[in-house]
Amino acid sequence: MTDSNQPAVPANQIDPEFFTCSNTYLDIANQQARHQGMRRVSGAILFAAARYNVHAYLGFETDVKGTSADFLDYMTGLYRNMLQDHLIGLANERGIELAPIPADAEAPPAATDAAANEPMPPV
Repeated sequence: MTDSNQPAVPANQIDPEFFTCSNTYLDIANQQARHQGMRRVSGAILFAAARYNVHAYLGFETDVKGTSADFLDYMTGLYRNMLQDHLIGLANERGIELAPIPADAEAPPAATDAAANEPMPPV
């Protein structure tokens, strides 16, 4: 299914296909980790995600010069929010206590909770 013919999803709800896609990548990562190790696969995923996100951004953005700084702020804030959510969630599932996250370690303004829930425009 391409971006242009995705089914409509109610506001504040993530399309279930998003999780199907994400789980496919996690399955591949787990397979690779058995041979490559988790650290190498983690780095490879970050590299690939950064490259693909820039590829997608350059594919839809008409004012790269005027928006590239905002794009970087948005994407790093979005990643930080996702990383923090998964750190808290997985630590809770595994019974691991975390230190409090300092208030000054919050995401940049461009990646507030509302912005983090907005999907990246389709390519």
